[in-house]
Amino acid sequence: MATTTTMKGTAPALLDFTTFTNTIDGKQTTTAETRHSTNPSTLEANPEVPVSTEEDVNRAVEAARKAYNSWRKTTFAERRACLEAYADGIAANLEGFATMLTREQGRPIALTRMEVATTSERLKQTAALELTDEIIADDKDSGGQTVVKRYTPLGVACGIVPWNFPIGLAALKLSAAVMTGNVFIMKPSPFTPYANLKMAELAQQFFPPGVIQCLSGDDSLGPWLTEHPGIDKVSFTGSVATGKRIMQSCSKTLKRVTLELGGNDAAIVFPDVKDVAATAATLAQACFFNTSQICIAIKRVYVHADIYSAFRAAFVAAANGFVYGDGLAPHESAPFMGPLTTETQYKHVQTLLDDVRATKLDVVRGDDGRDPLATAMDTKDAGKGYFVRPVIVDNPPDSARVVAEEAFGPIVPLMQWTDEEDVIRRANDTRLGLGASVWSGDLAHAAEVARRLEAGNVWVNTHMMSHPEAPFGGHKWSGIGVEGGVDGLKQYCDIQVLYLAN
Repeated sequence: MATTTTMKGTAPALLDFTTFTNTIDGKQTTTAETRHSTNPSTLEANPEVPVSTEEDVNRAVEAARKAYNSWRKTTFAERRACLEAYADGIAANLEGFATMLTREQGRPIALTRMEVATTSERLKQTAALELTDEIIADDKDSGGQTVVKRYTPLGVACGIVPWNFPIGLAALKLSAAVMTGNVFIMKPSPFTPYANLKMAELAQQFFPPGVIQCLSGDDSLGPWLTEHPGIDKVSFTGSVATGKRIMQSCSKTLKRVTLELGGNDAAIVFPDVKDVAATAATLAQACFFNTSQICIAIKRVYVHADIYSAFRAAFVAAANGFVYGDGLAPHESAPFMGPLTTETQYKHVQTLLDDVRATKLDVVRGDDGRDPLATAMDTKDAGKGYFVRPVIVDNPPDSARVVAEEAFGPIVPLMQWTDEEDVIRRANDTRLGLGASVWSGDLAHAAEVARRLEAGNVWVNTHMMSHPEAPFGGHKWSGIGVEGGVDGLKQYCDIQVLYLAN
């Protein structure tokens, strides 16, 4: 099959990040109605983007089904070449993607550059994976039959992308889909559509028309896609509540579904950690990175009573030292934290702060003696955006909302423990099971505790690390299926068993 891959040795074209369109059947298209999101740091309007109609969805699905008939026949080597060239195109446009991502999502520019660079690298790592036929039985010498297990593409896949890591998570879905012979329709979050629209526009330099498409829209777009009979697979990353609705919608046409949902990740800190202050600082970064808007960020910290006071002091010092602000504005030092991305999330964090105040929970004060609850949203020095200072709640009860709920914002409870069995029970006492970590100087013992935690991803003496060949998914209400690695490729395939009689 002929592809549109850029000629070897030719630099990928640089994108224009001032105008934004849908990509349907290899063409850039717009719509009669448009909308825009808001820069969460400045509250200024971002550019206009399309509001797709149901007819746009139908055209995209029709183009996808046509492209699938040819794309499914390509070899892994052909798909790999396209995806590797696409990865180079992402890298070539790093600054444009990173700047736009900061404007729409809010993360400081140094960290959005990191997301774009990591995305390019992960695309190549996925391109290096391959699903091969597996011989289950080979009895031809004895007059029997050969049994072969194969992985066949599902057809048209739809990726519904969240607003916290739009580029990286879109690429995770896109790459697994196209590498297994599927075609892909991307639906960005209405809050962060810009980088995703440009990802699809860029893809036209490397993939045939209809293989990778993107539709921007409002709240109507998701249901049109999940209910469409021409779409065979939906991969969604987002909240539990929305995941349930998507699963219900997809059930009408028996679509395959992958759901990566929320997390309320617990960290258990043992008294034998090698360096209490260094461990506390590392955990603070894992709690507040991306302004705590990460499904696998640490949300609950259980610290042994013997080191609790020292750990708390170091944790608070680290959190109070994080610079926050507009990631594109000039700063004496680069910000570590940007704003919350959406007004809805900003208001949600406000309700949690109100609950902390109403239930008279203890909040740790900084060295300056300030009241964190009074100043958490007093962030005029950073601008008029959705900024929130870190708030650390001191040993709240397990029933507190700040413990039981996923805040998805910079409010972190520190809690004491003394009994190992009890702290494992407390860590597991949630309907969510995405990530967890154990921190100890005794690696063997920490690994034993880690194996007892009910989560899909458990780390020892680190948190949020990943590996390109490792699957990522959650237990309990944190999701269904996995993404990443060879197991992630299989999520976009049916199994076919061939029985070959002699």
